Amino acid sequence: MTTRANWTRDTAAGRTALEIASEYADEALLNHSVRSYAFAAEYAARHGLAYDEDLLYVSALLHDLGLTAPFDSHTLPFEEAGGHVARVLTAGLGWPADRRARAEEVIVLHMRDDVTAAEDVESHLLQVGTSADVSGLRVAEFDPAFTAALLEAYPRAGFGAAFVALVEDQAVRKPDCAAASYVAGGAATRIAANPLDHRDGVRL
Repeated sequence: MTTRANWTRDTAAGRTALEIASEYADEALLNHSVRSYAFAAEYAARHGLAYDEDLLYVSALLHDLGLTAPFDSHTLPFEEAGGHVARVLTAGLGWPADRRARAEEVIVLHMRDDVTAAEDVESHLLQVGTSADVSGLRVAEFDPAFTAALLEAYPRAGFGAAFVALVEDQAVRKPDCAAASYVAGGAATRIAANPLDHRDGVRL
């Protein structure tokens, strides 16, 4: 049976990333981060993709911290601010410079154009995981039992509406950032239609 433990990493990096994310993100944003990792890891398993597990987990857990008040930058897009948080945290973990840079890159790229698994497997997986959780992209490809267990362990907690508000705020304050293009491209409509937020015709 799938359990909550399947979606956390009991390593020094994993424990630290979860601790920091839990300190700064509210329930909706924290659960989204864990679900993003879970969708990414499940997708990798189903497609036979090998990847750096701690790199993906740390990147997933920290990828939206740039949306929280302590790390919200007045000058940088939120994904770039979050990338810098990852660099600092992983420096404390003793990661070498190139791996710290990869954590930043994976986080930044989750808001950029699609990256293939052949180009950058961790960035591809984070894009898959976040897209599934935010707007329901590819959700139908996952085993319904897996998705139901994940949502039970890490409830949505009003994530969709909260996330729309956060990215719309970014778009207003930073009109040249990726979030502004995302909002202008109809993000709110896609997020509102996410099947993860609807069960039996009822909006959760």
